[in-house]
Amino acid sequence: MVAIKVTGLSKTFTKGKKALNSLDLQIDKGEMVALIGASGSGKSTLIRHVSGLMKSDSDNSKIEVLNQTIQENGKLGRGVRSARSDVGVVFQQFNLVNRLSVLTNVLIGLLGQIPRWRGTLGFFTRAEKMLAMKALARVGIDNLAEQRSSTLSGGQQQRAAIARAITQGAQVILADEPIASLDPSSARKVMDTLENVNKEDGVTVLVSLHQVDYALRYCPRTIAMRNGEIIFDGDSKRLTPKLLEQLYGDDSLELLGSNQQEEPVVTSLPEQAVA
Repeated sequence: MVAIKVTGLSKTFTKGKKALNSLDLQIDKGEMVALIGASGSGKSTLIRHVSGLMKSDSDNSKIEVLNQTIQENGKLGRGVRSARSDVGVVFQQFNLVNRLSVLTNVLIGLLGQIPRWRGTLGFFTRAEKMLAMKALARVGIDNLAEQRSSTLSGGQQQRAAIARAITQGAQVILADEPIASLDPSSARKVMDTLENVNKEDGVTVLVSLHQVDYALRYCPRTIAMRNGEIIFDGDSKRLTPKLLEQLYGDDSLELLGSNQQEEPVVTSLPEQAVA
């Protein structure tokens, strides 16, 4: 089954800047796919379109998630609200409500599935709270359920956001630079959590990453973008430093590591891993 299908997707911002240029993309159910590219390559714009948070140009474009139309020809699909209930989005800036408890933030994932009056009043059943607590246990922070979200570290907040997607029952998780602002230890915990949800629950994961070593470690498939276009789509093991330099030139240094990493970046691969 196809989880995400993008056809002819283009997005033009002010002054004619083309953020996405006639993209075609297909991701099957159960895949964990990395989306890489230097700053401004179009990664976040693509994720926002797939989630229905941004409309495309009015052209022959279409985005489907789990056979439901998210948008077509620059207009949101009629069933987009229903489709969104199957899609969990994890943002770089966590998107938690700081004054609310961690548990309540996770329960917010159910707002599209319960009566509006209950959501407005913040009334959740015992069964729903148990579901959220189970999700928090899976990501390893159930002991923090009653704390205000503002007291959590960045990595803990990101894992709470993943727990929200689990509670929501999302079949597709779109993670937009979820580890960009985290230290290496926290980044690994977040990526371990996404990998666990993918492998144990069969949830499709599309994760935008700024450094290729995380793609190599966690994602069998990588899609590389540059200037709003897909320039590579295939086995992550093929992304050697040499190939990255061919694809990105000087920008390849941005993808090969940063001063924040505590481990050496990947500079070579075993011969059998190179296509």
